[in-house]
Amino acid sequence: MTITNTAVRYGKKRLARKMMRAIPYLGGIVALITLGSAVRRKGVLRGSAHTALDFVPYVGSMKNLAEAARGRDFFPDKNPTTLAR
Repeated sequence: MTITNTAVRYGKKRLARKMMRAIPYLGGIVALITLGSAVRRKGVLRGSAHTALDFVPYVGSMKNLAEAARGRDFFPDKNPTTLAR
């Protein structure tokens, strides 16, 4: 194996490790970005609770999986007919 191949493999492993550490934080950033739309759709209390659960690493993933299994949100929208506009 050449030195170049060894260096490339080392770099890939190092990048993969850094990305695995960053994934929970990226989910938190996305949750904060979507806070405004969640509050608009669900109301202040339900939208904040929805975003707070999504913000916590691993808890948000488990909440989303449970909602997918149930087929509906834990925190439903305020009035679905006004959101269609």
